[in-house]
Amino acid sequence: MLTKFETKSNRVKGLSFHSKRPWILASLHSGVIQLWDYRMGTLIDRFDEHDGPVRGVHFHKSQPLFVSGGDDYKIKVWNYKLHRCLFTLLGHLDYIRTVQFHHEYPWIVSASDDQTIRIWNWQSRTCISVLTGHNHYVMCASFHPKEDLVVSASLDQTVRVWDIGALRKKTVSPADDIMRLTQMNTDLFGGVDAVVKYVLEGHDRGVNWAAFHPTLPLIVSGADDRQVKLWRMNDTKAWEVDTLRGHMNNVSCVMFHAKQDIIVSNSEDKSIRVWDVTKRTGVQTFRREHDRFWILASHPEMNLLAAGHDSGMIVFKLERERPAFALSGDSLFYTKDRFLRFFEFSTQRDTQVIPIRRPGTTTLNQSPRTLSYSPTENAVLICSDVDGGSYELYVIPKDSIARGDAVPEAKRGAGGSAVFVARNRFAVLDKSSNQVLVKNLKNEVVKKSGLPISSDAIFYAGTGNLLCRAEDRVVIFDLQQRLVLGELQTPFVKYVVWSNDMESVALLSKHAIIIASKKLVHQCTLHETIRVKSGAWDDNGVFIYTTLNHIKYCLPNGDSGIIRTLDVPIYITKISGNTIFCLDRDGKNRAIVIDATEYIFKLSLLKKRYDHVMSMIRNSQLCGQAMIAYLQQKGFPEVALHFVKDERTRFNLALESGNIQIAVASAKEIDEKDHWYRLGVEALRQGNAGIVEYAYQRTKNFERLSFLYLITGNLEKLSKMLRIAEVKNDVMGQFHNALYLGDVRERVKILENAGHLPLAYAAAKVHGLEDVVERLAAGLGDDIPSFPKGKEPSLLMPPAPIMCGGDWPLLRVMKGIFEGGLDNMVRGGADGDEEEAADGDWGEELDIVDAVGLQNGDVTAILEDGEAAEENEEEEGGWDLEDLELPPEADTPRASVSARSSVFVAPTPGMPVSQIWIQRSSLAAEHAAAGNFDTAMRLLNRQLGIKNFVPLKPMFLDLHSGSHTYLRAFSSTPVISLAVERGWNKSASPNVRGPPALVFNFSQLEEKLKAGYKATTAGKFTEALKLFLSILHTIPLIVVDSRREVDEVKELIIIVKEYVLGLQMELKRREMKDNPVRQQELAAYFTHCNLQAPHLRLALQNAMTVCFKNKNLATAANFARRLLETNPPNENQAKSARQVLAASERNMTDAAELNYDFRNPFVVCGSTYVPIYRGQKDVSCPYCGSRFVPSHEGQLCTVCDLAVVGADASGLLCSPSQIR
Repeated sequence: MLTKFETKSNRVKGLSFHSKRPWILASLHSGVIQLWDYRMGTLIDRFDEHDGPVRGVHFHKSQPLFVSGGDDYKIKVWNYKLHRCLFTLLGHLDYIRTVQFHHEYPWIVSASDDQTIRIWNWQSRTCISVLTGHNHYVMCASFHPKEDLVVSASLDQTVRVWDIGALRKKTVSPADDIMRLTQMNTDLFGGVDAVVKYVLEGHDRGVNWAAFHPTLPLIVSGADDRQVKLWRMNDTKAWEVDTLRGHMNNVSCVMFHAKQDIIVSNSEDKSIRVWDVTKRTGVQTFRREHDRFWILASHPEMNLLAAGHDSGMIVFKLERERPAFALSGDSLFYTKDRFLRFFEFSTQRDTQVIPIRRPGTTTLNQSPRTLSYSPTENAVLICSDVDGGSYELYVIPKDSIARGDAVPEAKRGAGGSAVFVARNRFAVLDKSSNQVLVKNLKNEVVKKSGLPISSDAIFYAGTGNLLCRAEDRVVIFDLQQRLVLGELQTPFVKYVVWSNDMESVALLSKHAIIIASKKLVHQCTLHETIRVKSGAWDDNGVFIYTTLNHIKYCLPNGDSGIIRTLDVPIYITKISGNTIFCLDRDGKNRAIVIDATEYIFKLSLLKKRYDHVMSMIRNSQLCGQAMIAYLQQKGFPEVALHFVKDERTRFNLALESGNIQIAVASAKEIDEKDHWYRLGVEALRQGNAGIVEYAYQRTKNFERLSFLYLITGNLEKLSKMLRIAEVKNDVMGQFHNALYLGDVRERVKILENAGHLPLAYAAAKVHGLEDVVERLAAGLGDDIPSFPKGKEPSLLMPPAPIMCGGDWPLLRVMKGIFEGGLDNMVRGGADGDEEEAADGDWGEELDIVDAVGLQNGDVTAILEDGEAAEENEEEEGGWDLEDLELPPEADTPRASVSARSSVFVAPTPGMPVSQIWIQRSSLAAEHAAAGNFDTAMRLLNRQLGIKNFVPLKPMFLDLHSGSHTYLRAFSSTPVISLAVERGWNKSASPNVRGPPALVFNFSQLEEKLKAGYKATTAGKFTEALKLFLSILHTIPLIVVDSRREVDEVKELIIIVKEYVLGLQMELKRREMKDNPVRQQELAAYFTHCNLQAPHLRLALQNAMTVCFKNKNLATAANFARRLLETNPPNENQAKSARQVLAASERNMTDAAELNYDFRNPFVVCGSTYVPIYRGQKDVSCPYCGSRFVPSHEGQLCTVCDLAVVGADASGLLCSPSQIR
């Protein structure tokens, strides 16, 4: 039983599947009807108008209707699209047990505890027949799927079959009015439209359910006598065929399966049982712990069943429907109906190869689960769940693919998972011992191999390799070397799909797809709400997969999308170009042609194959909001621009891609203040003063305009702004403009006019305008303001701009492929003559791009109407200055095309030195010096596995600032930085650039090492640790010249690493006051660090003392011996060692057992500080080489605090000599 969906709710009494949509109705004992989407697992709607339990519910086959009947004696017909009850049918006098629509006529049949069955016409909303005859509650009634029959079951211990042929004839051709008179009698006594055809007696208790077979003249019934009975009928009589015994309590519901020869029944004994119709035996039983079952429903089209119980319902399948298949080159082997079949993709030829044995057992789910094929030996392995998991090996005779008659004998074995791993070897998983048995084609075990994780399935992973699956991870295991080649944490993986070149693998779980490399390095994960069914790789390295209702794609970077929807689930076998080959649930081969444009377009963008992108834009109908959003999100607004017609979207995209021409055109169309403001901001960023001015004029943003004229030094227009402010009576604006102009008299005048006489007096006095001072003094009288003593006034003048008027000089940059190609496409080619004429100018029809790659132009060029006069009029109109007769000055000042002499043409820029450094070098230090921290970090990560860059940040900054010097130019311009080169001299050629001068060198490290030694000897361990760590943190950024020095640097890492580890342990030991055993262990481990002789003696003396004090005499004696072996020059050390040795030899015992065996060589774990003895597994830090216990893999190294333990790294690169 494969449970697809489960709900928790009140007791479920009625169920009905929708014929087309993945919906199921459940009517509850609480009076609620729930509508569930069993594919998504969501509750779509609930209907609760019934009063009391609802026992029957049924979807209409084609209309958006369903019917329900409840304990409130009401039958309600609902429209699920309108979410409401359309009408109620009244007539029954007691609880209604079941309701059902007729598959063809507008009828509903209902069964009730009032001992009648009623047939209603839901279009005329009347009862058209009452079937009377039962003399106890009628528990169920249903129409025959094809004939004019109704079957009913009652607690009077009978099953009745009614003939409603007369009713159909009457419906098809309504008779005269006399019939209508009899309608009244019919209502009371039941008409002659329906007559009892048979009464089936045989049950000893009340019958709860009866149902017709969909095609055969059979009836099945279930009763309170715990029996399921099978009845047969012909034209004249009906009789009991057999009784199925096995249920332990009342049988509540029973039905025939539409697709297989089985009966499914459920009961109050908390079980569902499956019976074989032909053998009349039980096949399988499914039990629940606490819930009695009440109702069963089957899907009209699909192989799905549902059962309702005391606390909800389950939707389930009895068997898997996925055909087992294996791909080999241009052909496919798959199983269908007890045969192995062969399909050739190129010719679409489908042939039967051999019959495969189906087991004699009667349980379900015995069909093949997986299939593995060896092309050279023409052998097929078929795995199934027979006998708890077994395989069969068939070697197909070469000619039988054509004939399909010879039946080779299969070799069998136990093991639910078996795959070919080589030409004539296959691996079988033995779950009990967690071993893989490698067998040959004679089915003999050649080799056994234990697996690294407890696996429940194995998959092929290249010759000699297996992909082993556990609950939460997969590993790739090499059977030859018995090595784990890769490991990845995943949800439970159901299927594994390798790409054609075996470089990538897709791991399919129920709701996720994980794409990884052949070594299981994770690339991306996709989550799906609907179950993932199958997948295959196309020729471009895109993974195409199917869910229950879609074909979708997944790009290498994890972007995904829908290719098309599906009516029924399919299983992809192969993808060739635009054709998807697949198997459906009936085992038929199908070919589906798809439109791959969208994902090929995205893939071309991802791979930067812009020529493909261009041709696709030209030739295809790729459009829509989703594509525009995608291009924008991926940083290609300039491409998106060419899909868009909506002006607002065009404006946003143009700003994002810096395309000022299009932005201005769109802003003019939209003409809203906000858009002009944003255009001004972008134009200012590009230094395009003309457009900024135009945008501010359009929005009448006078403050910003004044400031723009100030920074561009356009004093003429500033004074014009002053007059505008005067006309507008904007005192503050006037004052600001006067301040910007440095016009003192104007400022005094403005203050005086505004009535601020003391301020006007102060301004005139400070600036020495004596004539004005006298006049104002006369006006002020005694209120003349006093000035502070001893303060010197300073002159406030606006700074002179670096460059007066016009736009910034911009660098010419080649057009990107998109601008060039797309502009031609959109405009149909620009005017050639104009472009030539504009050669030396900044901002005619040339597309000029500044260093960031942003398009530019100026007002005249952009407006593209060519008529400067029109522009002037239009722009002057934007000022609203009718009352002032000013000359039209809104146009941007610019040089004419002919006046070449006045144009500033920027020199061709050279390549910045920092960029040259980067191009040439793979040394992280040189990238950091160039300021390119990002690539420096990437290099260190690749070379040394470094992930924690926090300790390196100050070094990076020092390198960068130390390899540059800085010059001041004008006070208002930025400081100019110059690169400082290593080994530069006057005679060096100016065009040859040396590498950067670096602030760190090897000799500094040697000095630090000596200081570290000194601090260690003095016992200043914290200080020493800081020094050693700073050496470790500096080494990645050291550059040396010769190979010999490279070896010295590597040696230094090992020396320093030993000291850091030892000192960390010693400091930890000193913190531990209350754990003498651990103190002794740490002191002991310290003596095994590779230290200088004086330090080793101190460590040994320390360990000896600690152990001796704690009565661990044998261990102390060992340290004393080792100390004496070093010939200590210090007599005190030697003396105390001899004393300890003498004292210990009297009693060679240890008071406490230590985790320390000095006879067995070991290294100390850098994090847990426990010994890792020789032969035990360990992982190491790729940078400092410290060793760790395996559980620390993937964590930060605690010794160097830089690299990730166990990471892949290419090794230290610290000299150009290593690269040559």
